[in-house]
Amino acid sequence: MLEHGGRVRCAAQRYGIALDQWLDVSTGVNPTSWCGIEVPQSAWARLPEDDDGLLVAARSYFGTPHVLPVAGSQAAIMHLPRLRMPGSVGVLAPSYAEHALRWQEAGHQVTTVRPAECSAAADVLDVLVLVNPNNPTGARITRTQVLEWHARLAARGGWLIVDEAFADADPSDSIACCTPREGLIALRSLGKFFGLAGARVGFVLAAEALLGRLKEILGPWTVAGPARFIAQHALADQPWHNAMRVQLQAQCARLTALLRGCGLPPAGGCSLFQWVPTADAAAIHEMLAREGILTRLFDAPSGLRFGLVAHDTEWARLGRALGAYQRRRS
Repeated sequence: MLEHGGRVRCAAQRYGIALDQWLDVSTGVNPTSWCGIEVPQSAWARLPEDDDGLLVAARSYFGTPHVLPVAGSQAAIMHLPRLRMPGSVGVLAPSYAEHALRWQEAGHQVTTVRPAECSAAADVLDVLVLVNPNNPTGARITRTQVLEWHARLAARGGWLIVDEAFADADPSDSIACCTPREGLIALRSLGKFFGLAGARVGFVLAAEALLGRLKEILGPWTVAGPARFIAQHALADQPWHNAMRVQLQAQCARLTALLRGCGLPPAGGCSLFQWVPTADAAAIHEMLAREGILTRLFDAPSGLRFGLVAHDTEWARLGRALGAYQRRRS
């Protein structure tokens, strides 16, 4: 299994710091989770039902008629490769490493594709996998560009898959409303913008026939009843969406200014995280971990991803630790 952010228990054991003393900025998850409703007992007592209102809320939120709820977008990442015969697959690099791994495991020939190579790749590959906004760099691709690449792939029976896990904070480039088109697939999640990573709720947006095939592989009851109930109401809470997008923009600006002021200027990011490429990434990660602050370390390219924190006391703590790094450096 690949390593991911959020492994706080492992860090607590390694560094001998109590679990409740950690400040976790490794995940890119909104630290202010949606929590607007209490789950009724009936959601726990009965098997999940497809007509419980979640599909109606999801179709309205994403602006597309064809939506499949799954147990986090990771479930789709693992099973979509099984819906095609082995072929040539290009995965944007750097990006979320699970994509390349799962296509390779399913017997496909996987190559990494740099951003500047995507246009040419759309003319020769069977499948092109993008992450938009990208993780960890935060780089964005316009909807117009994505749809152009899709048209070229689809003309040969190919697929274009877009992982939009971080798109909710600014969905202006999302291709969600376009996904009834054959061969165009979007993956969405409640884990990041909504701060509900533990609920394990994601969505696949695609043509109806493809979703039917994926549903057959996944089987019944893929999302638990309580998680479905929470997801339905979170997706319908438009006032919260609007207010949170404004709040996250302000927090993003605050994080950017803090990192820049401490000698770690971000080279990219989005409203939920900032990306700092640096040759000193491993040393900075280690220094912060010894202070009980967990960042997401990347080796290739060498860099750190910093997520947001929720409270002024946490901002101050992060600022002190980064200030200590700046003083050691100077």
